[in-house]
Amino acid sequence: MSKKIIKNILYIENGIGYGGAIICLRHLIRHLDRSRFHPLVVTGRTGPHYREIAQEADWQHIPDRHIDVNALRDKLRSITWLHRIPGLSTLLNQIVSRTDDVFNFLPFFIRLLWRAWHGKVDLIHANNEPLCNRAALLAGKLLHIPTVCHVRGDQSGSRLMRWAFSLPKHFISVSHWVSKSMQDKLQVPPEKISVIYDGIELEKLDVFVDGNLFRTQHHVPKESFAVGLVGLLIPWKGQELFLDAAKLLRNKIPNLKMLIIGGTPDDCVAYEANLRQRIIDEGLEDIVSFTGHVSDMSVVYNGLDVVVSASTSPEPLGTVVIESMAMGRPLIGPNHGGAAEMMAHDHTGLLFTPNDAGSLAEQIERFYLSPDLRLRLGQNARNHALATFSVATHAHKIQAIYDSLLP
Repeated sequence: MSKKIIKNILYIENGIGYGGAIICLRHLIRHLDRSRFHPLVVTGRTGPHYREIAQEADWQHIPDRHIDVNALRDKLRSITWLHRIPGLSTLLNQIVSRTDDVFNFLPFFIRLLWRAWHGKVDLIHANNEPLCNRAALLAGKLLHIPTVCHVRGDQSGSRLMRWAFSLPKHFISVSHWVSKSMQDKLQVPPEKISVIYDGIELEKLDVFVDGNLFRTQHHVPKESFAVGLVGLLIPWKGQELFLDAAKLLRNKIPNLKMLIIGGTPDDCVAYEANLRQRIIDEGLEDIVSFTGHVSDMSVVYNGLDVVVSASTSPEPLGTVVIESMAMGRPLIGPNHGGAAEMMAHDHTGLLFTPNDAGSLAEQIERFYLSPDLRLRLGQNARNHALATFSVATHAHKIQAIYDSLLP
């Protein structure tokens, strides 16, 4: 009887920070059939939460950024006199791009190529869009290894993006909205795309956990009406819009508390500082507070009266939407992207007009005025999530893609 050969799957995570993408990847890894697949994980970033992956799989940190080219570009944009000299700004940006190639991309690519070859990898799974994962996809091309690319957001139709999307063997799209965007803007054939919703370990979300633990830790009185925006502190996640809504609601909802929940990527430290200064300038200190990254999200969701997703650009399908629905919490999301695909207005949540603080404030006030609405929509959301977001189903579908690509 022949011995079953276990295939080595190399996962590459090059996201901006520790958020929904890497959390969903960890869910997948924990539910792989280890009798058939062996996971190896490479992350471009490190930190306590990334290092936890070593307890679940073979993990290696390969730095993908030795020089912060985004900070360099921001610095160039801030020097106004550079733009007065024809061609100088373009030239300097080209120099920054080549610096990125030489000092960031090339060292990462070489080490990743060695990891794939030395680890006898059978398939490469890039956990983010193709352009930021071009090193992984090129390594697959050179080593004749099939590549799968997880696409989690809207893409532009630029020539560089088209080239990057020509590299993977197959795509996993987290929503039908993302799949349609890839087909319309980048002419990716539909047969190369599988739509698979992100999987959540629903059994690890404690629906009955005491949310007062979260409220006590972050000084939210029991009588307060707590509204939380969950997500990394990145401009397009909508924290500015959330503050706009707080201004509209502060005289309408007694004991209102608006919490900004999530960690801050290194690239966005200045953004957080600007948010904090705005809160001071506009006298919102008694209403708005920051929690930073929270590991136990069950406590967070149960500690909030309302959960908000407020992305200003269409988001594929945010983890906050999936987790909040699975917890049976009252949820408000923008009427675009994955939130609109997953949430039924007035049935499993409330949708607001994207980028409209007045519309967001209106939906928050609706939930405030109707505890029965919060209870009914929360229960409907949980029933829908339990039927849709099983991580076991997610892992099964992805392993079927591996089987179709592997010899």
